[in-house]
Amino acid sequence: MASDSIDLLTIENVSKSFGGRCVLNNVSAKLTTGKILGLIGKSAAGKSVLIHMLRGSEEYAPDSGRVIYHVNHCTKCGNIDIPTPGAVCSLCGSPTEAKSVDYWSLKDSDPLRQAVRARIAIMLQRTFSLFGDRTVIENVMEAVPDRYEGDQRINRAIEVLKLVNMTHRTTHIARDLSGGEKQRVVMARQLAKEPLFFMADEPTGTLDPTTAEIVHQGLINYVRDNGICMVFASHWPEAITRMADEGILLDAGNVILQGDPKQVSDDFMKEYHFEKSESSELGDPLIVLDDAKKHYFSVVRGVVKAVDGVSFDIKEREVFALVGYSGAGKTTTSRMIAGMTPATSGSVKIKIGDDWIDMSESGFAGKGRATPYIGFLHQEYTLYPFDTVLQNLSTCIGMKMPAELAKVKAIQVLLSVGFPKQDIEKILYSYPDALSVGECQRIAFAQVLIKEPRIIILDEPTGTMDPITKTIIAKSVVNARETLGETFVVVSHDMDFVMNCCDRAAFMKGGKVQVLGKPEDVLEEFNMEPVPEGESS
Repeated sequence: MASDSIDLLTIENVSKSFGGRCVLNNVSAKLTTGKILGLIGKSAAGKSVLIHMLRGSEEYAPDSGRVIYHVNHCTKCGNIDIPTPGAVCSLCGSPTEAKSVDYWSLKDSDPLRQAVRARIAIMLQRTFSLFGDRTVIENVMEAVPDRYEGDQRINRAIEVLKLVNMTHRTTHIARDLSGGEKQRVVMARQLAKEPLFFMADEPTGTLDPTTAEIVHQGLINYVRDNGICMVFASHWPEAITRMADEGILLDAGNVILQGDPKQVSDDFMKEYHFEKSESSELGDPLIVLDDAKKHYFSVVRGVVKAVDGVSFDIKEREVFALVGYSGAGKTTTSRMIAGMTPATSGSVKIKIGDDWIDMSESGFAGKGRATPYIGFLHQEYTLYPFDTVLQNLSTCIGMKMPAELAKVKAIQVLLSVGFPKQDIEKILYSYPDALSVGECQRIAFAQVLIKEPRIIILDEPTGTMDPITKTIIAKSVVNARETLGETFVVVSHDMDFVMNCCDRAAFMKGGKVQVLGKPEDVLEEFNMEPVPEGESS
């Protein structure tokens, strides 16, 4: 990499509308080698649209403006490199020609456009897609360029796994990883492609703060050391301040502020305010875990102790949090409570009426008596893509109901998860692919709330939400507890969310509960803990 910065990417007055709605309005920026641009804003601000436009996704072509990539183009093999003056091709050693590629002016079949696109990597928001039956290192090796062979290929895979703090999972089967671990492997796969332009949408949204900081520093080092450029979107102000050289605050497609990342983040957080209300009187224990364990056997890893002797109770009307690093056993514990993953030994019991139901016993006489009273928001949730939001919500009610009443319930629950009153009608008849990822996550939360279950389990409910929306969700959790008497189990890395709405928290590590108590006491312990290496998932 040359000592002087070289222009790599120019975003020139791009605008974009969908269905008459402006999602980007006259956005401009310039990135040089080794620099990072951070995008911040509420859900549906236009961040993901800009990321997809820079990636070259066909449906995101700008209505006006230009996206220009500055590269060296090999006249012999067609390879694309950083536009260093006088440099030869990094692959074949032939002369190169400096070019400024106006990406969207070229036809999709143009070899130059295809060559540029091949050097752009994207990490999509809340993406957990991996080859489930393959190991972590096999997943990453699939993405390593063909020119690497034998040990070189393995070393390249290990190099990027180290960057995302996943070397202790190299031989683990992908489907056995936690959501945060899957996200880091997805990131490693993208970096293994050796991009010149790296686009990332919420790259650390599902990671705990300590692991996120390691990934942040790794990405900074990678961009600087390799002289590439990176554009990322985040709802997390700390990520913008920590990583970006320049920040852009977007709101409804408009640039509100552009420049110093700290100033941009501070301006965004002006609307953030939450005062935790005093917890109401809690009831008797409703959920009891007694030395609950979940062990399973892996051909590669032997006996895996996902949950290793957990004991605690959760009271009626309590908002209880499970916190800890990725792979600590939090999601497995929540699935044991829901009856999705039976305990290997020990017990997980839920009180229904006067009876205690063992959630490891199958059938209607066992956990079947309790599951109708449990709602679960999965970290890897899905919506019906060909149904409107109203249809997605109505289907969840699970009973014959007059259409007008179903719509009233849908409106109530959408308001409770933070959708503005003036947007409700439009949201009801929108399809999921017309909404942002953060909006879809709130719809998934609404699907759980509309059924009015007695126990609600939320797995990473705020991973793709901005701080302002998180406060609305926290208030909706507290309100549901107060008005409907619901009990919540929250699996989260989001410390602010846990502090805002949870009565107690359990810090898990290595499948065990290390600390149990008030959120502020548990989170203080959590923040002091070193980053785990080589623990079971």
